[in-house]
Amino acid sequence: MNNYKKLSRRNFLRGAGVTLTLPFLDAMLPLRAESPAKPLRRMICINTNLGLHTPNLFPTKAGKEYDITPYLDPIKDFRNDFTVFSGLSHPDVDGGHPAEMCYLTAAPHPRADNFKNSISLDQYAIERLVPDTRIGALVLSSHSSRGLSYTRSGVPIPSESRASRVFREMFVNGTPTEVKAQVQKLQQGESIMDTVLEEAKRFQKGLGKQDREKLDEYFSAVREVENRMVKAQEWSKKPKPKVDAKLPVDITNNLEVPACVRLMIDMMQLALQTDSTRFITFALHGLNAVPIIPGVTQDWHNLSHHGQDPAKLAELRIVEVQQMKLFGELLTKLKGTKEQGGSLLDRTTVLFGSNLGNASSHDNKNMPIIVAGGGFKHGQHLAFDPKKNPPLSNLYVSMLQRLGVEADKFGSSTGSIAGFEMTAG
Repeated sequence: MNNYKKLSRRNFLRGAGVTLTLPFLDAMLPLRAESPAKPLRRMICINTNLGLHTPNLFPTKAGKEYDITPYLDPIKDFRNDFTVFSGLSHPDVDGGHPAEMCYLTAAPHPRADNFKNSISLDQYAIERLVPDTRIGALVLSSHSSRGLSYTRSGVPIPSESRASRVFREMFVNGTPTEVKAQVQKLQQGESIMDTVLEEAKRFQKGLGKQDREKLDEYFSAVREVENRMVKAQEWSKKPKPKVDAKLPVDITNNLEVPACVRLMIDMMQLALQTDSTRFITFALHGLNAVPIIPGVTQDWHNLSHHGQDPAKLAELRIVEVQQMKLFGELLTKLKGTKEQGGSLLDRTTVLFGSNLGNASSHDNKNMPIIVAGGGFKHGQHLAFDPKKNPPLSNLYVSMLQRLGVEADKFGSSTGSIAGFEMTAG
């Protein structure tokens, strides 16, 4: 019979109105086991709904010796951690922008009067794996309640675009009075860690050096998130500088695209690190407005309909390079979070792409797709027929199988994706 250490996977640190879920520690593993504990597998699915200009993304060469393109340059340090896919799409998914509803479902003809959506990839995986987590799937967006996740009956699951609410759902517990008091403390710049500090100190005494370092890393991440949230609140209260000119558009918080996305990246890391969830979807919505990004002066949606105009393409490149930089920041956080002899990136399949292959013409073919991490053999460009696209759902089948789902069919799939192999373990 195996002899187990006292720490269970469900250990918490508690204080008044606060529950901190612990990250995975070595002390939660068996002392002696006949076989090593299976690593936790997770998935993040991201969609940028105004597309990516694929000539700036897709390499000209297939295979491992592909060229680094302008959009791959911000993530080139992760070359061996991701795969670029070209020539994939969902059969019969058309209609331009409405196809974002089908990004994770592959349900056909979203503009049809009798359109009915189907279950999204994350919800399908949850149905079969039934993970023992506080949150089944964390459904996020940069703004709006429109997300990427759909129930088995095709009903949309509302997304959360406020990081503070996600943070409270994961970490602030107790009576309404306790929750209100803790939120007020956060607003005053007091760390949630102060509430559980004494218990944390007692808890750490019985841990090994690696576990103590892992907890320190986790506590630092919590504090970093808190600081960002507090700073965001402070800036929202400060008056903006006066200028002798009329603003072209109304400035709202939604225009602060990089800042909004970074907060959600923080939430993703903390959610996975604490095993609060193993499935995250994130809708990175574009804007019918000018995003606050240096060098950008035109409406983002208008830029996506560039019609090959050089001036529009130049500004669109700035916007989309910024998105790739943010994607790189997510990869950096996941790779920098260590667990079970690897990292969160090793254990998390990250899908990044768009429902639009050519946003300028509302074309849903040849979708831009990148998959990072998750235990696959990366470092390649898998190029498929640009005129006869294989189903993107074939890739989804491979992702499900890597998660441990016994599946050979999802959506419009005809099998798993060719050339995309798993690593051992």
